[in-house]
Amino acid sequence: MNKIVAALSLLALVGCAVTQEGPPTAFRLTSPGMPDNSMMQPKNAGNFAKNPNCTGQNVSPPLAWSNAPDKTRSFAIIWDDQAGRAGLGVSHAVIYGIPANVTSFAEGELGGAPTGGRFVPGKNMLGMHWLGPCSPKGNAPQHYVLTLIATTLEPGELAAGLTKPELLKALEGGKALRAASLALRFAQ
Repeated sequence: MNKIVAALSLLALVGCAVTQEGPPTAFRLTSPGMPDNSMMQPKNAGNFAKNPNCTGQNVSPPLAWSNAPDKTRSFAIIWDDQAGRAGLGVSHAVIYGIPANVTSFAEGELGGAPTGGRFVPGKNMLGMHWLGPCSPKGNAPQHYVLTLIATTLEPGELAAGLTKPELLKALEGGKALRAASLALRFAQ
């Protein structure tokens, strides 16, 4: 019995260490129920008829963040697959103009049209704001990195439809305060 209690205690400590890396006041991006480096589900895969690897329902994972830096006026999210296109990378999401009082998105919310002024849609490599993973069948799990950027820009300051390079250019000159990231994996 003592061995079982000791083993469970050790597992609990390991679980705490994984979810509490860094100081508790760190700017942090999480996906509730999905620790960093978790495997996404088939429903999270993109849905794009012209790509046979996009076999899912394009359901975005839930996201939450905390401890934004002072002076944050809005947030931006970019989502990349660095191994996509044989290592040339694929931009899967470009979203910005997220008001500073928004601290989470529900599952599926980012894959749909913006509602209630919660975000401004940009354009990924296919011209849409969000596309779930589309890893080739038979590949090892690929890492999809979500980056949340705290900015000094007002939520409506940038026009809709910016690409990742355009967004990053608009954030130069001290408008990006800090970033937090989360890696999720996908394979089919």
